[in-house]
Amino acid sequence: MIRKGSAAKARARILWRIGAALLLAVLIAGAWGWWHLRHWTPERAIYPVQGVEIGAADGEVNWKSLKAVGVDFAYIDASASVSAFARDPRFVANFGAARSAGLQVGAVHRYDPCQPAEMQSANFVTTVPRDSALLPPAIDLDILADHCPTPVSDAKVESELMTFINQIETHAGKPVILKVSKAFEDRYRIAAKLDRNLWLVRDRLLPDYGGRPWSLWTANGSLASEIAQGGLRWVVVQP
Repeated sequence: MIRKGSAAKARARILWRIGAALLLAVLIAGAWGWWHLRHWTPERAIYPVQGVEIGAADGEVNWKSLKAVGVDFAYIDASASVSAFARDPRFVANFGAARSAGLQVGAVHRYDPCQPAEMQSANFVTTVPRDSALLPPAIDLDILADHCPTPVSDAKVESELMTFINQIETHAGKPVILKVSKAFEDRYRIAAKLDRNLWLVRDRLLPDYGGRPWSLWTANGSLASEIAQGGLRWVVVQP
């Protein structure tokens, strides 16, 4: 006759083994999901033109290797805010090497709503050459005005941004692309107010927060690669 205590212990062992197996399955699924996300890029059959955004934080990049793995274009971080120290220290090297590798190249300015538009545009135009062969300049809109030393209204953010856009477009000779984060769009609704092509950001899943079709999509913000130290920001073009 089996004692009740022994039966309870047997059931406990079975439940423990089931729990351990489930935990192991969850850990394996999580590890696979993390690996898949880190190595995932959109299908070439759907998005035939794909590229990267590169800046100083990516370290020294082998541009020939980027070309070899299927990079068609590169947006290079160029400037941010207003000071000379806000110019990307690797812009000149990255810019020249990307063009030498045969890639189409564009420049990115990280916009700061706390700073005057004219000073920011001066920083950009002294960093990025006037060249009709370049891709449209991109304005990275992610910083909110919530913590500016001097309060900046939403209306002021919009008007200063429009001033900045006009000055950059005069320099480049073509319309800018607005690289808008979800946080910035949720706050200022820029996509609906400014008629410019959109560059949206969302890992793995199609971005929909712009409210209208996008032109560029950062589909993986940290693509595992030996080419860049912290992973590549992988960008695709809407066909």
